[in-house]
Amino acid sequence: MPALHSLTGLNGTQLTELAERVLPVLIFLMAITVVAELADRAGVFEAAARRLALISRGHTFWLFALVAALGAVLSIVMSLDTTAVLLTPIVIALALRLNLNPLPFALLSVYLANTASLLLPVSNLTNLLAVSRLGGTSFVGLMWAPALAAFVVPTVALWCGYGRRLPRRYPDPGPSAPRDRTSFAIATAVCVALGPLFVSGLEPAYVSVGAALVLAVTAYVRDREAFAHIAVPWKMALAMAALFTVVELLHVNGLGAALERATGASGTSWLDLTRLTLVAAASSNLLNNLPAYLALEPTAGGDPLRLAALLIGTNVGPLVLMWGSLANVLWRERCAGRGVKVSSWRFARLGLFIVPLTLLASVTALWATHR
Repeated sequence: MPALHSLTGLNGTQLTELAERVLPVLIFLMAITVVAELADRAGVFEAAARRLALISRGHTFWLFALVAALGAVLSIVMSLDTTAVLLTPIVIALALRLNLNPLPFALLSVYLANTASLLLPVSNLTNLLAVSRLGGTSFVGLMWAPALAAFVVPTVALWCGYGRRLPRRYPDPGPSAPRDRTSFAIATAVCVALGPLFVSGLEPAYVSVGAALVLAVTAYVRDREAFAHIAVPWKMALAMAALFTVVELLHVNGLGAALERATGASGTSWLDLTRLTLVAAASSNLLNNLPAYLALEPTAGGDPLRLAALLIGTNVGPLVLMWGSLANVLWRERCAGRGVKVSSWRFARLGLFIVPLTLLASVTALWATHR
């Protein structure tokens, strides 16, 4: 252990505590990625998008609103990266099929991938890290109001800025059927069950692994090609483990003191919470939201309101610079693959308008419901 300490700068106790926090998060990340890919292969998300087009009965406004709701549900239950990776190409394809400009729907996907990730611990890796610091405080009870604000503000802003330019009506999308009804039915049931299971108090890592196993067995029986191409994101998990270790090492060497000065007082007034949120948002855009959360977590001091303010900044904030969150980078790749080009400058200009409004609305909702 002395050799390990000299290599990392962390002693055995610190490394053990770090591993106990990080390992369940990484297991969840890998398992939920497998669930999302197999559910997509079974046609669950495409069927959901087409169903929304039918429910909207040709009215573009209602289609936009229902796609927003679908994006929020996916982000809440399956995490923001799932929404960015899987929903984006589906809604772009749907918009093109309906002769609608795909850009508003693509932007809606990336905004709600980030902003809708406040409600459940599993919605964002930062949330999973924060849960262990909340003690007996209910995560949903703490975050429901800022999560609602973070859903409404960008949705309304994107509709006013882009959606109103769309045609008021669109043609019937036509019928569609899944390739394998059994796989589709099982994958749909698993996805529907995930939400209640995640809020039941069960360990998210156990739930996601169980869901991944059910879908993997189904794929093995019904779709050997899908089973053979299951991709577990080992490299991403290892990179995140290294990132966690680096940030912890920086804290040991004085980063925490510098950040405490930046975030100011440890109070929970509206001004204190807003300052912490804005620092977290700026740090997320400059560094990426995950290291920003890890670096700033000690400044919250274990106070639930300050942790919530920090999460608002790291979840909602990284929508100005493209590298602010992994979801943004994945989203841009999916857009380019479908022929939708979004420059970093255009992305930043839109974010500079929508993000401050969303941050202020969310932190105000947090403060107003818990003062």
